[in-house]
Parts: sequence; structure tokens; C-alpha cells
Amino acid sequence: MAGIYIHIPFCKQACYYCNFYFSTSLKKKDELLDCLIQEIDLRKSELNNDTIETIYFGGGTPSILSTQEINRLIDAVYSNFNVVENPEITLEANPDDLSEEKIIELSKSKINRLSIGVQSFFEHDLKLMNRAHNADEAIKSLQLATQYFSNISVDLIYGIPDCTNEQWRTNIQTALSFGVSHISSYALTVEPETALASFIKKGVIKNVDDDKAEEQFVILTDELNKADFIHYELSNFGKEGFFSKNNSAYWLGKSYLGIGPAAHSFNGKQRSWNVQNNAIYIKKINQKELPIQRETLSVTDSYNEYVMTGLRTIWGVSLSKIERDFGENYSKYLQMQSKKFIKQELLYIENDVLKTTKKGKFLSDGLASDLFMLNLA
Repeated sequence: MAGIYIHIPFCKQACYYCNFYFSTSLKKKDELLDCLIQEIDLRKSELNNDTIETIYFGGGTPSILSTQEINRLIDAVYSNFNVVENPEITLEANPDDLSEEKIIELSKSKINRLSIGVQSFFEHDLKLMNRAHNADEAIKSLQLATQYFSNISVDLIYGIPDCTNEQWRTNIQTALSFGVSHISSYALTVEPETALASFIKKGVIKNVDDDKAEEQFVILTDELNKADFIHYELSNFGKEGFFSKNNSAYWLGKSYLGIGPAAHSFNGKQRSWNVQNNAIYIKKINQKELPIQRETLSVTDSYNEYVMTGLRTIWGVSLSKIERDFGENYSKYLQMQSKKFIKQELLYIENDVLKTTKKGKFLSDGLASDLFMLNLA
């Protein structure tokens, strides 16, 4: 089983915190869509006849496309790959794109899951992040979407300057009030060369407070636990049966094919990524060339990646898998390095699987980096 990710590199405007690849000019949209379809055809043999179980439209802002354009891309996948009978097909969408007419159209397509980028229900937060929608549109999009879709995820951001813990609780409870089955939630991070980084440096916007972000992460996990959500990955919470199959496949190391500018792919042994430039991407694809760079993962790379992804999830890091797949030296090293974190009650071992404690979960990426293997002879 494998997945296909389609990157739609267009947005109405740039969010201040975003460092993903996108363009606010739609001049090349039609030409780029044709090239996405060509790339799907050019790469149809890359997944070794694996059956496709997920199709994920990310970006950028995929909901900027018409339903007809989205359907063209889905049809191209079906024409070139074996697809399971009921695949999970997710569309990332911004609230301002989700008119009732658009939602009804999407509900009649093969799209069966919406991931709605709300981020906050407070006007101040949305303006601070330069989101394209307002608070009323966030509410209205969920009121409409829940009438036509049963599988909806909401994105929320915590650690926003001047967002109090009470306001953060309100954000969580507002999302839950619509009966959604999945929430993805991320700390606001200051990425280099973003508008947010520039504004913080100039003192226009307060810097992000890591302690406050950790407090709000704890509030998030507590509130969603009370609402019977399962915290299956550091940033993802789902009701039973509603984990994102696309996200889960990534964290479990399954193969996926990334289509479009800046999209990444993984086949179990090799990573590849497309050029981050629409014009170059279009030129290369029209020449029947793939604008791709590739790297083959070493044993150490694969070990480090498994530790990082495993510690972020409820599935943890299997010690027996480490020994089986990477060798005894890696297993001994992992157990030795993890001892101090087990004493600090940040990690624990259960049924031969290394996992983060509730206390350690927020720190999982940092813990993983301390367990990485470097320069093994």
C-alpha cells in the first residue's frame, strides 16, 4: 500500500509564519495543472505496482482550485495507478474558499475528507498570522462542511503571541462543538526568512514564548483526551477510526509519491524531492524530464528516521525491529542513550517498545535527536 501527495503551490496571500513553497500568482496555474498530470504519468512505475490507499492534496492552498480541476487530477491518478476501492482522499482547504456551492460540489466528487485550515477562531490571531479568512468565515465553513462531510479535520495553532490559555481553550472547544473527528495542532514556530521572523526582529510582533506553547500543548492534550480523541502523533489527534491514513502512512514509513513543485517522495530506501520553482518545474516536465533530486538513505539515516518518527507516535520505537533491521550495535546504542531519559520519566519501555511519556511528548523531537546515531564505523 502506498500514498500519493499532490502539492498545489498557489495561495491567495502569504501567511506570515509559512515557509512552504507557494506562489501568490495564478498566471501559470493552467499550465502547471497540465504538468501535474504529465508528472503522474511519467512516474507511474515508481511505486512498483503498489496499490494506492490515500490521495492527499496539500499546498499551498489546494481549495483554490475548482472542483473540476481537482477531479482532473484524481482521474489522472486512477488512470495510472491501482487504487483501493475506498481510498482516503483529502483536500486541504481554507475557510474562505468553502462556500456552500463549493462544498456541495466537493461532496459529489471523490474527495471524502476535508482538512480545514482554521488555525484560530479569534480575529486578532488571524490578523497577526495574515490568514486570508476571518473568524466568521471559520465558523461558517465548519457549519456548512459538517452538513456534507463526515470526515473533517481542523487545523489549530497554539503559542500565538497574546493568545491566552482561556482563549486557547475556547479555540479547542469551538472546534469540538462541530463534532469533527480529527484535529491537527501545531506550535507557532518562527521560521527563518519569513515575515513573522522579520516582524519579531523589528519588535512589531512579540516573540513566541516556548513555555507558553508548552502550557497550551498540555491544555490541548488534556481537553482532547476528555473528548475521547486519541493522541496518535505529536501534532495529530483523532477519534477511533478517524486517524489520518495519509499521516499515519508517513509516520509508519510507508511509500508515497509526491507530485508537483517542492513535493517529496519516499520508497522505503530512497528520498526524492522536486524543484521548488514553478517555471523550472513546468519547463522540465514539458521536456518529459523529471525535475528531481534523489538521495539513498544509509543504514544510519534510516535508523535515525525511524527513531524520530516512532517517538512522535503512539506506536513508539520497537527495540526488536531496531535489532532486526539495523543490527545489535544500534539496539545497544539506543538502549544506552535512552537510560537517562527513562530516569527523567520522559521515556519508558513497554512490551519492548520505547515510547514518550506524557511529560516527554512535547519534547519528542529533541529526545529523538539525542538518540540519533552519528558516524557509526
